[in-house]
Amino acid sequence: MKEDYPRQGLRIRCEQGVYPEVRRACLEFAKWLRKEFEFPIRVVVYLKKDYQIKSRFDKELVSGTFFGPFDKSEEPYIRIATGDYLELLAENGQDDALAAILGTIAHELGHYYQWIDDLELDEEGAENNSEYMMDLYAETRDHP
Repeated sequence: MKEDYPRQGLRIRCEQGVYPEVRRACLEFAKWLRKEFEFPIRVVVYLKKDYQIKSRFDKELVSGTFFGPFDKSEEPYIRIATGDYLELLAENGQDDALAAILGTIAHELGHYYQWIDDLELDEEGAENNSEYMMDLYAETRDHP
């Protein structure tokens, strides 16, 4: 499958105005993800400074979206809202605030893998993926 697509991998693009600590944590998470998982078709994660973003189809306000084009020769992308970081920080502390944002990335990557495998995009499967990724990542965080 890999050789059919010109570009592979996971990339993070950070909009100006995203909190530096969020940017750092997301880049570190992406570095770990690239070591642990394959990304046969390049997917770019756009970190947005917005509090929430509109989903492409139903225009609902959400914290993350995945767009997988019908034609797999086009690259998919993920958008993640990070503007609620200070609120999450005040409510839950730094580790949990960052974990919430990383969990959103992991959830949207669940949709990416559903798309790669030509499965229907479903929330339960994406949430299971998110829990799996976050549990694996937490193991690396317990032992500095």
